Formats: sequence, C-alpha cells, structure tokens
Amino acid sequence: MSCGKYAKQWLWRWRSNPLRRRDDIVEAWIVLAVWTVFAVGGAVAGLVTAHAADDVFARQRAERQSVRAMLLSDVPLTATAAGISSDRRMSTVRWTASDGSTRTGRTLEDTGLKAGSRVTVWQDGQGRLTAAPPSSTEAAVESGVLGTAAAAGLAGLVFGAGALARWRLDRRRVDEWGREWDQMGPRWGHKTS
Repeated sequence: MSCGKYAKQWLWRWRSNPLRRRDDIVEAWIVLAVWTVFAVGGAVAGLVTAHAADDVFARQRAERQSVRAMLLSDVPLTATAAGISSDRRMSTVRWTASDGSTRTGRTLEDTGLKAGSRVTVWQDGQGRLTAAPPSSTEAAVESGVLGTAAAAGLAGLVFGAGALARWRLDRRRVDEWGREWDQMGPRWGHKTS
C-alpha cells in the first residue's frame, strides 16, 4: 500500500464523506488526543519522576554518613523458621554522633557477631540511625523504574479514559441506530404484492 493511500485510510474520519457522522469526528479527536497525551505526557511524567527520584537519592547520599558503632549484645545465629533463614537480626548498638553525643539505637546486623564488636551504621543529619543510601547505580536503576512506572500509570489512565469515551460514543451510536430502526423498520414490514 502506498504511503498516500495509507494516510488517506488512516485519516478517513477527517475526510469529507456523506456517511461521516459527528460522532466519527469526535472519536477521531479523542484518538488523536489520547495518543498525543500518551506520547508527550508519558515522556514528561517519566522524566520528571525519574529526575525527582534521582534528586532524592542524591540528597540521601549527601545527608547520610557512616559511623563506627559498638554492638551492646550478641547477635545470635538465626534459626530457620518454616524454611526461611535470615543472616541479619535486629541488635542494639552505641555510637558517637557528629555533635559528640553518645547515642544508642537498634539496627540490623549480621548474625554471629559478639557484644563489643565494631560495626558500621548510617546516620542522618540529626544523628538518627537510618538505612544506607543507595549507590549511584542503584539510584539510577530505581529512578528509571520509577519513571517507567509513572509513564505506564499515565498511559493506563489516558487509555482508560479514551476507551471509556469511545465506549460512550459507541453506546450513543447504537442508540441512534435503534431509534432509526424503530422509525424505518415498520415501513419495510409491508408487503408490496
């Protein structure tokens, strides 16, 4: 099929046609709007979300710092429960915050460590225990996943709204055909012989 013929077939709703209804034009604009919002809006939503997530992860890497802490109790080996084993358990640690104060808190540590062992923990700007910030690679992957999820979410909403609008148009067309049939059908029921 030639390109011109394909474009004519694809854009049939905008062409002058005695059988073209107002609903066909409305449907054509709905389809165009859905694809435009999908392409432009999806790209924008994905990029904005990925950039915002990357900023959050960069801020976490800048704010969080690792400190040396001492275990206050043994971290026993984990017994398997229902076939699930864990190599980390909650344990109490003590560390010196950046302001010089001594703090105590609970964090996940490897099993088998004895009390008095030195471990590395992460603290936020206020000296509270927190999780380690994601590395640059982990942050990039997670930002990409979040951006893709945002674009996919927007695509789902846009295609759902477009499908709902087209369904309503189809219902309206079916109702119009029913009304026309009710008017014209009785005329065809008479015998001419």
